[in-house]
Amino acid sequence: MEIPGIGTMLLVFVLTFLVTMWAKRKRQQSKFPPGPTPLPLIGNMLQINFRNIVEEFVQFGSKYGPVSMAYLGPKKMLILNGYDVLREAYMEKGEVFSDRPSLAIPEMVFKGHGVIFTNGERWKQMRRFTISTLRNFGMGKRSLEERVQEEARCLGEEFQKRSGTFFDPTFLLSLAVSNVVCSIVFEERYDYEDKDFLDLLALMNETFQMVTAPWAQMFDLAPNLLKHLPGPHVRLFKNFDKLRKHAMEKVKAHEETLDENCPRDYIDCFLIKMNQEKGNSTTEFNYENLISNLIQMFLAATETTSTSLRYAIIILLKYPDITKKMQEEIHQVIGNSRCPSIEDRIKMPYTDAVIHEIQRFTDITPLGVPRATNQDTVLRGYHIPKGVTVFPMITSVLKDPRFFKNPKLFDPTHFLDEQGKLKKTEAFIPFSIGKRVCLGEGLARMEIFLFLTYLLQKFNLKCDKDPEDIDVSPIPHSGTYVPKPYQISVTLR
Repeated sequence: MEIPGIGTMLLVFVLTFLVTMWAKRKRQQSKFPPGPTPLPLIGNMLQINFRNIVEEFVQFGSKYGPVSMAYLGPKKMLILNGYDVLREAYMEKGEVFSDRPSLAIPEMVFKGHGVIFTNGERWKQMRRFTISTLRNFGMGKRSLEERVQEEARCLGEEFQKRSGTFFDPTFLLSLAVSNVVCSIVFEERYDYEDKDFLDLLALMNETFQMVTAPWAQMFDLAPNLLKHLPGPHVRLFKNFDKLRKHAMEKVKAHEETLDENCPRDYIDCFLIKMNQEKGNSTTEFNYENLISNLIQMFLAATETTSTSLRYAIIILLKYPDITKKMQEEIHQVIGNSRCPSIEDRIKMPYTDAVIHEIQRFTDITPLGVPRATNQDTVLRGYHIPKGVTVFPMITSVLKDPRFFKNPKLFDPTHFLDEQGKLKKTEAFIPFSIGKRVCLGEGLARMEIFLFLTYLLQKFNLKCDKDPEDIDVSPIPHSGTYVPKPYQISVTLR
């Protein structure tokens, strides 16, 4: 009897192993949510169009239902479509769905520190401290409002300098929003032509675009291999090193001038807390968490709010009749002699409704920020294991025809009742919901209202294209929605 060769035995062993793995996975999958059938080892990587990941995951909702699952290699991804299931997961089971997943790039950059990508006690302490400090320095109060008003006036001056010419407002809006963050964190604002400030902002913008690009998802599959190969990650890590160096320089300068009886900003408050907890060996108040918080706050607060403002302007240029009605309301309530205040908002239902609709329609974070389960649970009858990455499809909520009659159209009446008053809806969740709701929501809402109303109060805006030719669709192939570049000109009202 002929004895099989080693090669044949090895092949049989490998085939048996793969079949066994496949059978085991099939048994497990019968308990999991539905989704495309994964291949051994690589999962659904060949079946998912990563260049159009948002639309791909929305289609999962249509094909498999509000709760579906996909695999990136061995990693499970839970995709939630629709408000009802998001509320069930993030509100009714909020504690279970309150973690962040372990993502390769944040882990390599921040090494488990900071307020955005951490879990457990570290996250709770950093979030509690950050929210408390922002409130103490005026989040939702007049002191911060005055900082935003000051920056709105500075932004208006920059627009006026360019009166009569066409220009791209992108960088100016980023400068203004970033300066508000600087006033909270550093207790200082920068001149719009300050070279260090311009370099920092350009660095942050490039870093944010790289982190949210589709390749970042692919990098997460094999970081230990890919980090040794050429690719965008090499520049990304260099960018983070520069941001870390800049933040550390600010911290050191604050230490030299710190007055514990009179904290000036977020850094001072954190340093005071560090001094108070010097004897605590398990304290979370250390340099690593402080530096990580500063970088994360800058990236998150600057890019999302400035993108919302950029989108707001191009939409208002697209719909001049809506812009005219807003300006009439602004003139009636505020006039032209004083700066808009947050108290005006309640008296301006049409303007408020337009801003709500801008945030709904632009939908700048359609995938939401990923979360993770911290224990096994059951959702809609399906077994959801601990540690699964969760994608809350915010876009499926903001574009839900059950809540918004014309979800694909820009229509401010989505937020107006029959009497013309602001109509609120539970499905308006651009900042997400639950325990991980955006901690800068209050600041972002204030900035968008004050910046936009000030610009409309002072200027008439014009685009270099006719309104019917303006394209308000986002730049394709991105995990975040960003408007296409455009040019505007302004004239004083």
